[in-house]
Amino acid sequence: MFRSRSKEEKAPATDKVTADLSKQPRDPEAPKGRPTPKRSEAQTQRRRASTVPSDRKEAAKRQREVRRIELAKQREALANGDQRYLPTRDKGPVRKFVRDYVDSRFCIAEFFLPLAVIILVLSMVRIGSLQNIALLLWLAVIVLIVVDSIGLAFRLKRQLKERFADEPTKGAVAYGLMRTLQMRRLRLPKPAVKRGERP
Repeated sequence: MFRSRSKEEKAPATDKVTADLSKQPRDPEAPKGRPTPKRSEAQTQRRRASTVPSDRKEAAKRQREVRRIELAKQREALANGDQRYLPTRDKGPVRKFVRDYVDSRFCIAEFFLPLAVIILVLSMVRIGSLQNIALLLWLAVIVLIVVDSIGLAFRLKRQLKERFADEPTKGAVAYGLMRTLQMRRLRLPKPAVKRGERP
């Protein structure tokens, strides 16, 4: 009658107390350990969860389709000069000014490829005098391109300082010099000014 309860009798009592505690509702004023998300954030998360495809093949297919659409927009922008869809290297007013500045001028460097083909053909002919002429032409073309490019770089740098003093112009001169090496009709984005027009 006065003996202590056995371990078997105590165990169900503790289980019952634990079960009762788990069934009790959580205090609404108790902190939950994280901030309540805003409605817009919660809706965005739900929308994202609903749009994410369940399998990898579907996700890859959707990604390829998005990439294809972006590339098509970029190609169209390169043809018509639409600033919204141009690649990052061609975007911005600084790059547009550089393109217009280069396109409005006659540059020797744009004839480098056709001249190189002519010189190569002359050097392949087994006549000593023609090979000497080809070598001299090659040297003359390189010297003219270097001199013309240095002059263009100085003038372009001066114009950029005057017009875009508050904007970053890093890499703009190199961008312009690379454009001079392309033939005018093959340049992308397409030239928007005629020769002789000043941007």
